Amino acid sequence: MSSLSGLTVLAGPTAVGKGTVSTYIRDNYPQVWLSVSATTRSPRPGEEEGVHYFFKSTEDFDRLVGEGEFLEWAVVHGVNRYGTLRSTVEAALAQGKHVLLEIDLQGARQVKEAVPDARFVFLAPPSWDEMVRRLVGRGTETPEEQQRRLETAKLELAAEPEFDHTVVNDDVRRAADELVQLMGLTPNPR
Repeated sequence: MSSLSGLTVLAGPTAVGKGTVSTYIRDNYPQVWLSVSATTRSPRPGEEEGVHYFFKSTEDFDRLVGEGEFLEWAVVHGVNRYGTLRSTVEAALAQGKHVLLEIDLQGARQVKEAVPDARFVFLAPPSWDEMVRRLVGRGTETPEEQQRRLETAKLELAAEPEFDHTVVNDDVRRAADELVQLMGLTPNPR
């Protein structure tokens, strides 16, 4: 058993609500430690360093990759890189925390190779139309970026069978409660 057993990985297509479900869990389940990824992309409005992401320059990210500091890392949507710092995950697990990684499909595949005994959960949209509505509705990408993300989402949806469990994000609280239950926790009473 690896030092990273007990790890839960959440992945799914773009705009499915991974961040929203993870934020709900972070805010309502203090016993769950939500990993903070490093990224080369610029912060979106309201995002804070060390809370939402560790924003890294391309040079810093390259150095960390070269030093083997990432549990996983990937280029997402052909543009920016994201990665999970191994040391922060190992430290949280050593403290007995329930660790949740919210990552993209490429990263989930890397973690599966490195930590096959982790729990892998696919967050699925209730429908394709709802996923498109969410992506367009959040208004954080240009029409070109939206189209690129939707093309990526088609490939990501096809990866669902690679995961141990699927949770449909038809309601954030319900999906979060189902996910923490899969992690071995009791959902909060309503």
